[in-house]
Amino acid sequence: MPHLLVIGSPSLDTLHLEDQTVHSPGGAGMYVSMAAHHCGAVASLYGPRPAPMPEQLQSISIRLHTWMGQTIKPSDMPRFEISHRGDKAVYMNMFLDAEEAMQPDTLLDDLSIYDAVHITALGSTHKQKQFFDACRMRGARSIFLGTFIGNIKESPELSKQLVDNSDVFFMNEEEAICLFGSLEKVNVRAGHLLFITRADKGAVVVQGGHQTHLQVRHVNVMDPTGAGETFCGAAIAYLLQGKHPVMAGRKALAVAAKKVEGIGPSALLRDETPPGIPLDERIQINEPQVRKISNIVKSLSDADPFNFISESLPPENHPAALDYFFAAIFQQFGFWETSNGRYSYPLIAKINGKRLKGSSYLFASYLRSLDEDPEFYSPGRQANLKREELIKIFRADDGTDPMPAFDLHLTQAQKYGQDMLALGMTPGDILKEVNASSSPLKTLTLMLDHISGYKEDPIRKKSNLLALSLSQRPEAFLKFGVDEAVEPVVDYHCLRSCLRTGLIEVLDEELKRKIANRELISEDDEWAVRYAAYQIQQQVEMLSGRPIGAVDWFFFNYTRSHCPEMTDPVCSDCAVDPVCKKRKEMFQPVYRTTNY
Repeated sequence: MPHLLVIGSPSLDTLHLEDQTVHSPGGAGMYVSMAAHHCGAVASLYGPRPAPMPEQLQSISIRLHTWMGQTIKPSDMPRFEISHRGDKAVYMNMFLDAEEAMQPDTLLDDLSIYDAVHITALGSTHKQKQFFDACRMRGARSIFLGTFIGNIKESPELSKQLVDNSDVFFMNEEEAICLFGSLEKVNVRAGHLLFITRADKGAVVVQGGHQTHLQVRHVNVMDPTGAGETFCGAAIAYLLQGKHPVMAGRKALAVAAKKVEGIGPSALLRDETPPGIPLDERIQINEPQVRKISNIVKSLSDADPFNFISESLPPENHPAALDYFFAAIFQQFGFWETSNGRYSYPLIAKINGKRLKGSSYLFASYLRSLDEDPEFYSPGRQANLKREELIKIFRADDGTDPMPAFDLHLTQAQKYGQDMLALGMTPGDILKEVNASSSPLKTLTLMLDHISGYKEDPIRKKSNLLALSLSQRPEAFLKFGVDEAVEPVVDYHCLRSCLRTGLIEVLDEELKRKIANRELISEDDEWAVRYAAYQIQQQVEMLSGRPIGAVDWFFFNYTRSHCPEMTDPVCSDCAVDPVCKKRKEMFQPVYRTTNY
């Protein structure tokens, strides 16, 4: 379990809610640490510690691994009196002397024992900066920060400096607009993260210059106190467990939504599993069908892992192979055309006299620079890639450019190179750092979460595909750690098979019609189906007891050959035919994305 040190004080609060007044534990330090603990992290706290311990804080204290800081009288604890009317919070009274007196002098000399340190607002940006510098000097591995509107208004330049230098920063929408001017202008340096909470409008996850807007389900708010800090603590816990930033944000929204339905931190103090990311209400997973399919997958013989050696891929031990795979795999997306708002046909074209489809065509086209111009795959060349260069790479034997969404491929190449240059990394540098860690697969995926072409997909399809290629190549570029396994590689073929076999039930008739009619759908529609397919693959792996290689082989290779896009399914020799729902009219979500 990851260990988080939170720097900040709990408080003893008086809350005036819509129809009642209650006394409750509060404070950013309390909410962040309890949310992190609730979501699977070990939490320690550095802040004023009352002796004797007030009854209100006893349930907090027993959940902390360690509570460090100056011992004070209970009457000297920070206190807030807050009036909540709807979404508005009015701070009627506050007493923060103990928090304002906090100094970093008595922090542990070695903070590398923690996986991360989170510094709350502390009432002053200058105070935060003191603790930030002290944590860096004491070897903190990662430093996360929060803020509040007063800090930003008082010290906007210093606040921006802390955003730039922290590994992960948390703020709300008002604070983000105050600091950046608008949500659209918000960005951070490559390799850094910023989370923006937006109350009932959800949250924004910022990865370098890339933004993802997340929606939140409707909740009946009883007490919104500490919702932002709850989101913060939950997101930190999931990030430290290796979750993609967007998945960490989605899970944190669910935890924060549960928290505001109760009073104070009550939801965080229950010994129960925190809520997961909810399925879209228009989609349902057919659990009996999952068990039936899992039993069939269990009976299938293991498929030999693909060694990523073929006529369309670099030969074994080629010196440019590593750079090739990094630069080619993030281009694995969108191999289909549309006409009149509907899926029209897949990419099929001849290259070097061979008729190739989709991903095979792209891999073969990228081979063109392998020997004559291996620098083509380097971050510097990719960052400055010209349109005519990429057209030459993609050109078919008949002289045409058959690649759908060409502009997206060009943009992805340029952004990939720019992020790599900003990070000062090459594929070789990444693999050196990855293989030196105790969890190489986790380290690789976390690093890819900051690199364009890979970072945008919360389900990490291309990151997982890259990991498979690097580990299964004869050179064994990547070696997994103990108990490490690649997560599901969810692509169009998986989505199509889940819909046709009845693993996914589409309850909304309009969405079902659009999918069957191969119409372009919205981002939210696509996520609803894809997230269900992601969960199904995880369940099949668990229930079948088969390794991810066998499960992935079933969902990609086996169902691709039996349930193709443009011709009728081949049911006669299909292993799942006896239990298949045979929804042959269903297709796959048609949505233009660079994720897969």
